[in-house]
Amino acid sequence: MSTPPKRRPTLDEVAQTAGVSRAAASRAINSSGNVSPATRQAVERAVRELDYVPNRSARALATQQAGAVVLAVSHHDPELFADPFFAQVIVGVSAELERTDLVLMLVLAASEHGRTRLERILRSRRADGLMLLSLHGDDPLHRLAGKLDLPVVYGGRPLDAEPQWYVDADNRGGARLATEHLIALGRRRIATVTGLLDTDAAVQRRRGYREALAVAGLDTTRTVEADFTEAGGYAATRHLLDRHPDLDAVFAASDNMAAGALRALHESGRRVPEDVAVVGFDDAPVSRLTTPQLSTVQQPIRQLGREMARMLVTLIEGEEPTPLILPTKLLVRGSSLPAHAPTRTLDATDVPQA
Repeated sequence: MSTPPKRRPTLDEVAQTAGVSRAAASRAINSSGNVSPATRQAVERAVRELDYVPNRSARALATQQAGAVVLAVSHHDPELFADPFFAQVIVGVSAELERTDLVLMLVLAASEHGRTRLERILRSRRADGLMLLSLHGDDPLHRLAGKLDLPVVYGGRPLDAEPQWYVDADNRGGARLATEHLIALGRRRIATVTGLLDTDAAVQRRRGYREALAVAGLDTTRTVEADFTEAGGYAATRHLLDRHPDLDAVFAASDNMAAGALRALHESGRRVPEDVAVVGFDDAPVSRLTTPQLSTVQQPIRQLGREMARMLVTLIEGEEPTPLILPTKLLVRGSSLPAHAPTRTLDATDVPQA
């Protein structure tokens, strides 16, 4: 009686033996890049242990990578990429992708035409993964991402949704820190200029502001919504001064809006910080160009981009990353302290309670 032929080990068995996903094992075996040294070594050991021989047809398919990733923004104006925030995100993404063979594509996808173009790129497999940034409300890009058989990483969480993979800053904690700082200075009539409230970042920053005031037993209703721009911050602050002429502090949810707030306060004859203290958010370049320089919540914008790209590459390799919240800290400058006081950096443990 003849001995039945020995069964050939499968790719699934190699992946299980190596302790990695099937996709990661496939990429390591096919030398298709974007695989960590540790993963490659584990797969190679499993291949030798099991005497695995790759299927030639499967190998040919596995190496058909696009070699590109997309960063899509829910916006229609190319000038957006000149904004310091987005420019720093792109610098961070690009720096991380330099470690790989992946090319970065930037896509504006606020219009129907832009979304159609993005979907065509992704469905035709001209990209290996997608990063989404600056989503608003029930954004069509979020729905599109849910239909794709591609890894997707979010920069900031969409409003009222919890994607599987995202990188975000601690918007709520940073806003609470800024407001606690103003309370500790003795300010009691603290207003806020929020960002667009169809974005999660703006909602979380307003929440942090309200939490700090509520704990101190202070009024939380001095709020006006704006659009993250200098002009929006100027108009919102003029409106606040009309409604609340006795306000003694402003927390603006971006440095651009805080710069607009400073202009409105100067025009109204208020001294900063003697009459009204001001704190922004981002630590954008404009925060060091105003008079006085802005106190601001610093978020690691470039690191946000790097971590988004790193997370996406990990997914492309077939491994499972975890969501990431980056810490924020408060930089105290002249807009909330006397002119000759030195700049200070505070975290949540440094701010005294009222």
